[in-house]
Amino acid sequence: MSRTVALVGLMGAGKTAIGKRLAMRLGLPFVDADDEIERAAGCTVSEFFERYGEVEFRAGERRVIARLLEGPPHVLSTGGGAYMDADTRALLRAQAVTVWLRADLDVLFERVKKRTHRPLLRQGDPREILASLMAQRYPVYAEADMTVESTAQPAEVTTEQVIAALRQHLAAQPLDAPA
Repeated sequence: MSRTVALVGLMGAGKTAIGKRLAMRLGLPFVDADDEIERAAGCTVSEFFERYGEVEFRAGERRVIARLLEGPPHVLSTGGGAYMDADTRALLRAQAVTVWLRADLDVLFERVKKRTHRPLLRQGDPREILASLMAQRYPVYAEADMTVESTAQPAEVTTEQVIAALRQHLAAQPLDAPA
């Protein structure tokens, strides 16, 4: 891979689990944007949200992702809202190959229902919040270069599907076009 592979999708879609496996298979480093944001901010994502709000978080997220994209190719797991920011989306589209890990509501809810570190899910009924986020975000996530279904199957199977989608996408690119 000559470009970073950026995984986008809602929380619980498998961006980290699939991303780590994908990085190993591709021989690339794995980078979690949220971990990098926490390192840069000196606090957790949840703490950042509480202290400064979502607008400031998204601005910091945009700066961190831009910095990461300037580096060598890697597999990048983005936060669920990162691709919703038009500037971040444009950066990702220009400098990475974007893969939407699309999951249905039941799969997402099953994966996140026991986790307490998701700031957006603390604002009401988590299942309703996920459904609302799906309605808002799925049309934008659909702008990614490719879509791979993230189902209840083992992560290794989904990883293989991402690799197959990448091969197909890259094979369809003209020789002089950026991947």
